[in-house]
Amino acid sequence: MNTTQHFTSLTNALCSLFGEGTKIKSTSRISGGDINEAYGLTLEGGKSVFMKSNTKENLSFFTAEAVGLNAISGTKTINTPHILGVGTDGDRGGYSFLLLEFISAKSRNANYWEDFARQLANMHRVPTAGLVLNGKYGLNCDNYIGRRRQVNTEHESWTVFFRDCRLEPQFKAAARYFEKDDLKRIVSLLDHIDDILVEPEYPSLLHGDLWAGNVITGNDGRAWLIDPAAYVGHAEADIAMTELFGGFPPVFYDAYKEITPLQPGYERRRDIYNLYHLLNHLNMFGRMYLPDVKRIVRRI
Repeated sequence: MNTTQHFTSLTNALCSLFGEGTKIKSTSRISGGDINEAYGLTLEGGKSVFMKSNTKENLSFFTAEAVGLNAISGTKTINTPHILGVGTDGDRGGYSFLLLEFISAKSRNANYWEDFARQLANMHRVPTAGLVLNGKYGLNCDNYIGRRRQVNTEHESWTVFFRDCRLEPQFKAAARYFEKDDLKRIVSLLDHIDDILVEPEYPSLLHGDLWAGNVITGNDGRAWLIDPAAYVGHAEADIAMTELFGGFPPVFYDAYKEITPLQPGYERRRDIYNLYHLLNHLNMFGRMYLPDVKRIVRRI
C-alpha cells in the first residue's frame, strides 16, 4: 500500500505541497457528508484543494480513509482522488484534516455505467495477498463504516469473517431494539450463517460502502470512487450494497456480470450483506431503519 504524508499543521501541509509561502485565498463550505466537514480551498495562484476536517481526536477517520483510497488506487483499475496528505492543526480544540485532489464537475463520458462496471469487476479480480497478512479476508487494520469502527480482523473463511466482524458487532450494538423472539432469530441466523453465505471463488478488494453517493464523476468524465470502507471479502457484498439505496442502472449490472458472473443464490445472500449496512444505519441514526432490519431477520 502507498504511504500517505502526515503534517503537523495545515500551513505546513500547503507549504510542503505547493511551495513556501503558499496561502489560502478563499474557503468555501461543501455540503454532503454526515460525519466530516468538507471545504474547497482556493490557493493564491488559483489552484483548488479539497479538504475534509473533523476534531483532532478523529484523525483516524482520515488515516483509515487514506489506506482505503490507496488500496483501490493500487489496483490500477479505477480512479480515486489523489491523496495530498493528512494531519492535525492546533493544540486543544484543534482539528484533523485530509487533503485531496479537487474534482471539478464534468459531464459523464459515453458508456459511463458500463465502463464503471467493468472497472469495478476488474478491481474485484486483482490479487489481494498484500492487503491481508494473516488470512484471506479482512484487512491489516481496522477502519470505519460511517462514524462507527469497522473491525477487519483477518480470517481464512469469508462466512466466519462476515459473521464475526460484520453482523455480530452490529447486532450487539443494536440489542436494545429487539424483542425476545427476534433475539432468538438473530442467534439462529448467526449460528447457521454457513447455510446462507458461500465462500467466494477468490478474495476481492471491496470498496465496502458502495452506494451512489460514493461514486462521482472524475476529472476525466469517468466514474471515480470516494469514501471507502475498504476490506477484502466477497465481491458480491459490494454489488449488494449498490442495490440497497435505489440501485444503479441495469446496464451496470449487465456489464459487470459479463466479466464476473454472480454465484447462484446471490439474490438470497444480498439481504444478508445489506443487513450489515441497515444495522449500521440503525446504530448511527435510530429506529427508522428497524422495520427493514426486522423484515430481513424474520424472513431469513
